[in-house]
Amino acid sequence: VKWGYLLEGDRERVPLLHGNYSTCNNCLTKRYAYPVAIQGTRYSRRTGRKDTFNRMSTQATHSAHITVDDENLYLWGYKTNRIKMALTWIVTVLTLGTFRLLLYWYPKWWVKCTASECSLSTADCLLIRDAHMDVAFRPVLCMISDSVMQMGFPITGFQMTDVSTLRYFTFKKLIHLWYADEDRFISIDSLDVDIDFHQFHIMGEKGLSSVDVAKRLAVYGKNLIDINLKPLHVLLFREVVSPFYIFQLFSVAIWFSDHYEIYASVIVAMSLFSIAMDLYQTRKQERKLRSMVHSSAFVQVLRNGENPIKISSEELVPGDVILIPPNGCNMQCDAVLINGTVIVNESMLTGESVPVTKAALPDTDDESSIFSLDKHSRHTLFCGTQVLQTRYYAGKSVKAVVLRTAYTTLKGQLVRSIMYPKPVDLCFTRDLFKFIGFLGCIAFCGFSYTIVTMILRGASVREVIVRALDIVTVVVPPALPAAMSVGILASHMRLIRKDIYCISPSTINTCGAINVVCFDKTGTLTEDGLDFHSVCPVIHSNDKEPIFRHEFPSLNVKEMWNYRKLVEAVSTINGLLCGDPLDLILFKNTTWTLDETMNSRIEETARFDILAPPVVRSVLGACGCDREIELAILRQFTFSSSLQRMSVIVHDPEDESHDMTLYCKGAPEMISSLCKPSTVPVNYSNVVNDYAQHGYRLIAVAYKKLHISFPKSQRVENDLTLLGLVTMENRLKTHTVSVIRQLNKAHIRTVMVTGDNILTALSVARECGIIQPVKKAYIVECGNRDSPNSRIPLLLKQAASSSEDLLDDSSSVYDMESRSFIDPTYQLSVSGPTFEVISREYPELLLKFVTVCDVFARMSPEQKQMLVNKLQEVEYTVAMCGDGANDCAALKAAHAGISLSEAEASIAAPFTSRVPDIRCVPMIIREGRAALVTSFGIFKYMASCSLTQFISVILLYWLATNLTDFQFLFIDLFLVTTVAACFGYTPPCQKLAVSPPPTKLLSFASLLSVVGQLLIVFIFQLSIFIYTAAQPWFVPYSIPIGISLEDKRSMQGTAVFCLSSFQYLTLAVIYSRGPPYRKTIFSNTPICACLVILISICVWLTINPPYFVAKHMQYDPLPESGYRIFILVVALNYILCAYLYETGVIEYLVLTVREKWRKKHSVKTDADMLNKNEKILLSISSSPSWIPSATEGSSDHFGLYSFSNSSHIINCPLLQIVMCIA
Repeated sequence: VKWGYLLEGDRERVPLLHGNYSTCNNCLTKRYAYPVAIQGTRYSRRTGRKDTFNRMSTQATHSAHITVDDENLYLWGYKTNRIKMALTWIVTVLTLGTFRLLLYWYPKWWVKCTASECSLSTADCLLIRDAHMDVAFRPVLCMISDSVMQMGFPITGFQMTDVSTLRYFTFKKLIHLWYADEDRFISIDSLDVDIDFHQFHIMGEKGLSSVDVAKRLAVYGKNLIDINLKPLHVLLFREVVSPFYIFQLFSVAIWFSDHYEIYASVIVAMSLFSIAMDLYQTRKQERKLRSMVHSSAFVQVLRNGENPIKISSEELVPGDVILIPPNGCNMQCDAVLINGTVIVNESMLTGESVPVTKAALPDTDDESSIFSLDKHSRHTLFCGTQVLQTRYYAGKSVKAVVLRTAYTTLKGQLVRSIMYPKPVDLCFTRDLFKFIGFLGCIAFCGFSYTIVTMILRGASVREVIVRALDIVTVVVPPALPAAMSVGILASHMRLIRKDIYCISPSTINTCGAINVVCFDKTGTLTEDGLDFHSVCPVIHSNDKEPIFRHEFPSLNVKEMWNYRKLVEAVSTINGLLCGDPLDLILFKNTTWTLDETMNSRIEETARFDILAPPVVRSVLGACGCDREIELAILRQFTFSSSLQRMSVIVHDPEDESHDMTLYCKGAPEMISSLCKPSTVPVNYSNVVNDYAQHGYRLIAVAYKKLHISFPKSQRVENDLTLLGLVTMENRLKTHTVSVIRQLNKAHIRTVMVTGDNILTALSVARECGIIQPVKKAYIVECGNRDSPNSRIPLLLKQAASSSEDLLDDSSSVYDMESRSFIDPTYQLSVSGPTFEVISREYPELLLKFVTVCDVFARMSPEQKQMLVNKLQEVEYTVAMCGDGANDCAALKAAHAGISLSEAEASIAAPFTSRVPDIRCVPMIIREGRAALVTSFGIFKYMASCSLTQFISVILLYWLATNLTDFQFLFIDLFLVTTVAACFGYTPPCQKLAVSPPPTKLLSFASLLSVVGQLLIVFIFQLSIFIYTAAQPWFVPYSIPIGISLEDKRSMQGTAVFCLSSFQYLTLAVIYSRGPPYRKTIFSNTPICACLVILISICVWLTINPPYFVAKHMQYDPLPESGYRIFILVVALNYILCAYLYETGVIEYLVLTVREKWRKKHSVKTDADMLNKNEKILLSISSSPSWIPSATEGSSDHFGLYSFSNSSHIINCPLLQIVMCIA
């Protein structure tokens, strides 16, 4: 077979021999490339024949594969078959709707039963399977125009070709058009490719015509991100037709037909309440999401080459030319700036509040000037971002060409990720259905047994059917869904009392299995912004070595003026200073002022082409000077991440030499390398390391006199004179360190996922404990590609190690020794661009990176979501904690999203904390563990009670009798339901246990516990059943005349009922598990009160029931009081056996001894017992040598943590201001 890569953009096929990576490397960089077999021989297992195939030619096929937002969709074409459709509805009617219900649960069956396979070109419906293996059915719609000129199909760029028919389907809010020339569907979000720069400027001259707007509006639809509220009857239908509620409906129907109305009514009431609460939560979430994402405004647009007109933003289409107002606006679409400059707040995308400057797209028509959204984001205004201000050349408007609208925009992609998250597949849920299937098998056996025995007894047909179906409702408890929510509701109420709100209570159970927590940095782990700490100047002397002076808490230090000033990155917007928050803090500490033009009467928005340079002025007496200092900013060399520095050239008009001065700031190691060695103190590296290890962010500053004008920065940034160090601190929130320490002790992995700079993130991670002092830390970076066909090499740099005094004093020898043997001895950190390279060029290593990497910096919202998905792929249960709109996708994708904000992030997160710190995380995990253990206990309790009742019924069916209706009612309503309702009131333990509770319901310990307890129940019930019949006073049960089972009283039934009553209560105590996840059962006041009352009633009913009680309970009283006491003795023996079995066999032998032996012996030899992330850690935990082409750098000079603040601090987007340093 010859393999190649199919490029969806141009249908190019590149032949590729198997295993030859370099042949297709260029092809892999394409956005829509996927592997296909091009030519070869295939073997048919159906016919046994061989034939050849050639896919170099395009042919209409039944199936296809498309990629949308890096998600693979598989399509199959079908055409509605009227005969199949008619037969399907006939069968539906004959089965009273059961067949249609099955087809609703399985959409693939519906398509197979109502349509026939056909090519995609003729299909009127599609079967779609997404990357999560979810299957959906979508109709193919068709728009037909009377005239060819009235409708168009978008092709390359902004061009459209006239067509009379458009075929399309909609999936997850995106429209996919049928492209007849290539016989395939294409998504409308992939149409903005191959547009050169010049095309944008051509579009910007006159705008679209009215005809073009109508054509595009028909294809793209309205520019509106709107969440349609589903009708209540639709929500109700979707809720009611779930398998659990259908089974409840079946059970209730059986009970009502059997005159068991009271308990059936209770189940109906509980189900209606549960359905109502689910509907309320769903509608509440829909309304909240709709109110937060819906946005519309009036915009000025250029059309038909005429004057601008004002229209609703909903009428915008790709290709429209919009005018950006001078005083800013909220962007309603993605647009490319073609004129002027715009200052934008992109906090919705990045989480950082630093204003970003967007420049106009250059007007070039080179072959290489093809627009790419990823490469040219600095020219793109994104939907949902806030335009703070525009600046333009006099007489020219700030114009932008609409690129994407509605759900194809960046904001639309974020909303779609919230609406259609990756389905959460918890092992507990899967095992729950498997166990119910197992109960169904037992029910089938009981069903068969009942039919046989009832027929042999000569019962009527109706009696046989009712009794056989009733045994099914006994084995599979219909009250299970309501009972399973008890622990969740109790935990939910406790969280509300702690100001933690949950819009999806079912997620609480999932939180019990969390073993990884991802944290955003700014606003989550740290306060919003940095604080100035101090300045440490260097004192130079002609006859002495330069030395550091002591710290100064202010920037206005008299000695500093001898070393001039440094200019920072701020600008003015509407008269207010704006820029990097750090630079604003520094500037406020200088008491200087900024003037961006000498003529204050000129509007700010028109200062784009003013030639007068910005000026900074000091107040009189600042820095010990007797005059007002004024510096003109002549030139700036903006920050470069590769150079790790920025610089400015300033001029003092009062300077008699008329020289200029270069001021440079940047990473300490970079600045020191550019300084004259004679100006750098000998203890420079020690001072830098000392500051960095205490969590401070550093910038080094230096200067140099210039005698030339406007040189390149590389030619002048040398032979500098070091001025000193400025220290800043990004204060951690008060409870951050204690919470991280608590999670680490519980062996819950903590990961930082931030949009901030990697060096800043590393320092914060080290300070709060995410990067642990006992481990080596490395940064993974990208190198330069050696050749066009090679992969970008990865560089591994080791960070500075922590000193011993930074180790946590509370860490004990036990804590260190109790760590898992597969816990890695090192930690990695990567930035967003490196993460993208690894995803694209090292996909085989991606899962290893996400398993061992604990700091992810400069991550975009899409990358955050991808990281969460990959962590889930290696079988982690992930929680995400953040506070910004840029965290929404990750919050929704995580198993449990926790928002510290009530704004955008709360839309996507199931949990919202009104206390804006991470103390809520361990609270939620503790409540989740308590709820999960409660759910386990309730399920095992309900299943055991059902099987206990099943044993009682099967024994009595042998006599052609049964428990009476009031005995059933007493057991079902008072014993089982009342106790189950109190299960969840046991609060969680205050301390997080080292390991999470088990999530496998079908684990060896769980199954052994249930089976063993049921065996004990069966032995005791069978014993009392036989022993009662052997008593001299025993009167056998006789079938009433008429073969009626209305009179079901029997002595054996009374004995079994009395004994089983104690068995139900004993099972409640056994399965109400306490530490280490919950407190003891004695802390649960409601269940203790219930048990005391119910045990007293059971003793009373067994020893001496009053006549009226025995009459209503409908059982034959046992004549011998001594035998009734004997039943109590048997019950006590049962309680003792059941308790000893659970504590001695299950908890000690299985859970303690067996687990210790397994960890000591089995794990090293049996890898099948490990999950996916443990297997990966087992293979890479010792060292990072598994990273290919990685060159390890040392930190002998300063250590990367020493510069953790630098590149963030010096990221200066616009202009410069003076900073005095001593």
